[in-house]
Amino acid sequence: MVRDRFDVWAPDARRVRLSVVVDGAEQVLAMRQGDDGWWTPEAAPTATVVDYGYLVDDAETPKPDPRSRWQPEGVHARSRTFDAAAFAWTDQAWTGRQLAGSVVYELHLGTFTPEGTLDAAIEHLPHLVDLGVDLVELLPVNAVNGTHNWGYDGVLWYAVHEPYGGPAAYQRFVDACHAHGLGVVQDVVYNHLGPSGNYLPVFGPYLHATGQNSWGSSLNLDGEGSAEVRRYVIDNARMWLEDLHVDALRLDAVHALADTSITHLLEELATEVDALSAHLRRPLTLIAESDLNDTRMVTPREAGGRGIHAQWSDDFHHAVHVALTGETSGYYGDFAPLSALAKVCERGFLHDGTWSSFRGARHGRPVDTAAMPTWRLVVANQNHDQIGNRAVGDRLAATLDDDQLVCAALLTLAGPFTPMLFQGEEWAASTPFQFFTSHPEPELAEAVRTGRRAEFASHGWGEQEVPDPQDPATYERSRLDWSELAGGRHAVVLEAYRELGRLRREVPALTDPSFGSVACTADEESRVFTLRRGDTLMVVNFGSSPTSVALDGPAEQLFATPSGVTVHPDRVDVPAHGGVLLRVA
Repeated sequence: MVRDRFDVWAPDARRVRLSVVVDGAEQVLAMRQGDDGWWTPEAAPTATVVDYGYLVDDAETPKPDPRSRWQPEGVHARSRTFDAAAFAWTDQAWTGRQLAGSVVYELHLGTFTPEGTLDAAIEHLPHLVDLGVDLVELLPVNAVNGTHNWGYDGVLWYAVHEPYGGPAAYQRFVDACHAHGLGVVQDVVYNHLGPSGNYLPVFGPYLHATGQNSWGSSLNLDGEGSAEVRRYVIDNARMWLEDLHVDALRLDAVHALADTSITHLLEELATEVDALSAHLRRPLTLIAESDLNDTRMVTPREAGGRGIHAQWSDDFHHAVHVALTGETSGYYGDFAPLSALAKVCERGFLHDGTWSSFRGARHGRPVDTAAMPTWRLVVANQNHDQIGNRAVGDRLAATLDDDQLVCAALLTLAGPFTPMLFQGEEWAASTPFQFFTSHPEPELAEAVRTGRRAEFASHGWGEQEVPDPQDPATYERSRLDWSELAGGRHAVVLEAYRELGRLRREVPALTDPSFGSVACTADEESRVFTLRRGDTLMVVNFGSSPTSVALDGPAEQLFATPSGVTVHPDRVDVPAHGGVLLRVA
């Protein structure tokens, strides 16, 4: 049903009035309720740009529109009308980007550039093109309270955070990405709402009556009134894909969606997105962050699955991280053997029904590798979670040498899965990515500060070692330094990433989606790992001594880590921490 721009769903309200400000003057307009719980103004304002809010029952302060497209004064203030159709798009020839074969680049707008805006990010799109990136993934941009945070505390899902430039800047960014041949992935959070500025309960039963997850109250996806709540989520997804021309959505922590409905929200969402894709005649992709290690998430609906197109595999990150760093605390413990990396590359997950010592239970389900293409698993050697949720937000570059960093890139970009890079890893950025917030409420700020320190105290970190999330310096330290690219180790690592990006597009074996083409070996004593994909052979020496690996035929070197390797007719000599990619007969 097409609704007026001022209609609002408030099924339990006795009275709703529309408070509008036009040319500085406030008007309070009566609204009437329909049988479906939606309220419509009896006489709506006709001005193009209007600041407005809703007075529910006897409230004296107007609340923003739950479907607000624009919050220029923050999440507690009135909404402002925004006409998404007014933008003059130039991407009429854009046919989209499929995930299969692509490289994804994850970035946080506030720290990607010194300015921290969408318009400033546009200036760096040529860098991503040179890197071989196909899809740019933005951390959540929905409206949050405060000036800066990671974006996962959003409370108005339809509005673009004003410090980033607001909705008009978002349209300019997507249009510019398409002009550069880049698709856009938007990270969206449907499993919880932030702790400040969430007025949805004022309007209706948006939240689950009893359930909640680690981050806050769960949405009401299966109780009374849940049909409109589900519509709220799905319409938001359609807004990004249809009105704002986004190409894919990354769905945050879908395992935290509490839904006992016969048709799960994810399946309903996938059904609508596939239909919209057919109508728009371009690929639209849904990527789930899931902790379930269950490929039914990405199994097509006609085969009994959810129909989501791809999902993250943290097991790959954990296996690579442990192999490179030797860290085995917490959830890294099960990944200590090098054979863990081999299993992940051959089977998709380490935990596929096996015992997880960290969870104290069996975890995951076996993967039918004959039925699932490898590209459905999105992997990274670093991402915002795995860096930012370390106590000091340190990257791999803080502890590893250049050869080890390039080995991480080799495993990610030449491995069997869809690779995702995190901003700055491609040049061994020296800046950390720390956990930062800007909650204006003193009590909330202190709770976040105290909670963060307590979390890491249990792992042996002192209070003074954990950066204060509320300190503006924590945010500033996390901004990328683009001047680093020019020389030193940064230029060396960047050149390696660019070369691997080029090879992915030139060598068919590197985008072969078949698990059947992947065969690995892992020598626990020498710490040598090999991965065969079709006519390519990857050799990575995680050990601290040089090694030689026998070849079963003539081989052509395609790529090597900075210290170099020597290829002989019958073997390849690989230095400590080194790696090589070969084409073999």
